[in-house]
Amino acid sequence: MSQFASHENVPGLNQEELPGERGKGIAIPESLFRIAWRNRWMILVCVLVSLVGGFLYIQSATPIFSSSSRIYVEQSGPRIISEVEGVMTQSKNYLFTQAELLRSTPILMATLEKEGVSQMRSLAQADNLIAYLKKEVGVTVGKKDDIITVVFESPYPAEAAHLVNTLVDSYVTYQASRKKTTSGEVLKILQKEKVRINTELNDKLKAIVDFKKEHDALAFENRNGNIILDRLASLSQAVTEAQLATIEAKSSFETVRQMVTDPAKVEQWTQAERAKGVYVSMDNEKVRLLNELDRFTLEMADLRAEVTEDYPAVNVLQDKIDHIKGKIRELETRFAQTQLAIAEQNFKAAEMREKEITDYFEQQRLAAIDLNEQLAQYELLDSDWQQTRKLSDMLDDRIKELNVTEDVGALNISILEVARPEDKPSKPKKAQVMAIALVLGLITGTGASIFRESMDHRLRSAEEINMILGTPILGTIPSMGSKQQASDRSLMVHQDSSSTVAEAYRTVRTAIFFGIPEGQAKTILVTSPTSGDGKSTLACNLAIAMAQAGQKTLLVDCDLRKRTIDTLLNLPGENGLSNWIAGQIPFEKAIQKTQAKGLDLLAAGLEVPNPSELLNSTVFTQKLKELTSQYDRILIDSPPVLPVTDSRILAALCDVTVMVLRAGKSTRNMAIHARESLDAVGARLLGVVVNDVHQRGNGYGYYSRYGDHYGYGYGYGYGYGRNRKEKKAAS
Repeated sequence: MSQFASHENVPGLNQEELPGERGKGIAIPESLFRIAWRNRWMILVCVLVSLVGGFLYIQSATPIFSSSSRIYVEQSGPRIISEVEGVMTQSKNYLFTQAELLRSTPILMATLEKEGVSQMRSLAQADNLIAYLKKEVGVTVGKKDDIITVVFESPYPAEAAHLVNTLVDSYVTYQASRKKTTSGEVLKILQKEKVRINTELNDKLKAIVDFKKEHDALAFENRNGNIILDRLASLSQAVTEAQLATIEAKSSFETVRQMVTDPAKVEQWTQAERAKGVYVSMDNEKVRLLNELDRFTLEMADLRAEVTEDYPAVNVLQDKIDHIKGKIRELETRFAQTQLAIAEQNFKAAEMREKEITDYFEQQRLAAIDLNEQLAQYELLDSDWQQTRKLSDMLDDRIKELNVTEDVGALNISILEVARPEDKPSKPKKAQVMAIALVLGLITGTGASIFRESMDHRLRSAEEINMILGTPILGTIPSMGSKQQASDRSLMVHQDSSSTVAEAYRTVRTAIFFGIPEGQAKTILVTSPTSGDGKSTLACNLAIAMAQAGQKTLLVDCDLRKRTIDTLLNLPGENGLSNWIAGQIPFEKAIQKTQAKGLDLLAAGLEVPNPSELLNSTVFTQKLKELTSQYDRILIDSPPVLPVTDSRILAALCDVTVMVLRAGKSTRNMAIHARESLDAVGARLLGVVVNDVHQRGNGYGYYSRYGDHYGYGYGYGYGYGRNRKEKKAAS
């Protein structure tokens, strides 16, 4: 069975806000590729038209030939002061300046004055030749190099090349005429400046000599500097060294004074000073006593090994050891006092030496202060003279260079490529024009397709319908073709029960059976938003399918304005619902047996002037209740929802309602309006059946044929009911 292909959620493509309460905030996106595929012929036509237009443009356009010349302009002006300074200012934009100079009025006028230029056919259409050349001559500077390119385009290749070469020659001639003028002016300036510098140099040298005569102290100045200043520097270093020596002597004195109460620490300090290379006298008496102490200690150890502690010789030997230790302590105390005195003497000597050197340094400093003022003035005079002399020497060198190379110019111009006539035109660019035409065709076709789709509100997919109405899709009915008779389509389930279409109707039947509990939905209303959606055909086939399921089914044609079911089932329709309600015939005569076993038909009957009032009457309600007691299922075919109110009356009376939408014909607004109309009367909308669905082989969606239309007249400008001929025939 054919199924609706789902839409892809592509943001920003064919999105439309749905009207109505159920459609608020819901956007229906559709794949751009799907839209393009549906409108592929429109896009193809736009592309072909655009390509044909591009081809015609290429055939009719005048071929344009481009000629170019490339020149290298190097800045090399004459030096005046140093290697990096010249007559011309070193500007980063000098190449762009030269590019503008190439298109300047003097260069263009010189070009037009050359023979044959102003008579060129390329310039024949120009009223103002200078303005025309400024606009048409292209001069560009390379982004990654210093090459200037001059380009001119013309329908005549020889003239384009000749104009470019003439323009470059005029530019070279213009620059060459400035060379000698520039060099001569520079030489005059340098010679004049040389005379002034020499006079200034002599005056400064005379001032130096006079200053030395006035200040005798400067006579002590030798080649390496002033003697007084050198001595002051030496004394400054001596003062620093004396201060350091005083600090060290004071540190030693304070250290010994703090350790004098502990002779052992003094001994350790002495050993440390010796290790650092400082001379400290040794006490020979202490050395001798230490040797005797070691000897007596060894004897005591040997004696104790042989005798007891009470032995007289042990006591005698112990007395000698104690006596020697006492003498050693006296020597250590005396040694510490001696070291303290020595450290104090060294500290005082260092202080005295520091004071003497500092006093002598102060005397020399005062003498140098007087000399510094004189020396500073002398240094300024000498520095000024040295600078002036250096400038004078540099001017001499530059004057000699200019005398030797008077032809040195501001720029060196090299013509890298001479313009030549081209064999192939540069414009129009065929590939580019056709590519642009192709792109424009695609853009135009796609835009037209999107615009067409945005104006087309027809429902195209089951997902879209579900999203809009918020109701389930009970099933989709494939298209049965326009060649089949209406009666054949209405009896498809009976006549060809193994077909795909019959299976689709049985799928809808199954959805209805499982969508509601058994016994709670005997009366089922089948309606649609507008006419031509195929609701009557669906009602017939669905009733046959229910009868085939073993249920006693009644099909009621409540479309009293335009009866259809009797015609579709090939049955007479003179007697039916309207006659039975009016009491003209009994129920047995109103009911007709159909070809399908278990299916009865209650046709619409004769046309009545007030269908809505009849359906809304108490009699009809009672008759409908009588029918529910005799049948398992009652399918009611009603008029469309939007044009007339009949279907809304019936929807309020029936247990459930099934709405039929026709793929590719039913619109969003109609479907939403029909749903809201049914909701307003409390109808229980079971679901939607999508009718007349067929696939066109694209694999992206299913589309429908437009069925036969018949008008509605009771609203929305459609008109519903039989036309005059049909009424006359019925009467």
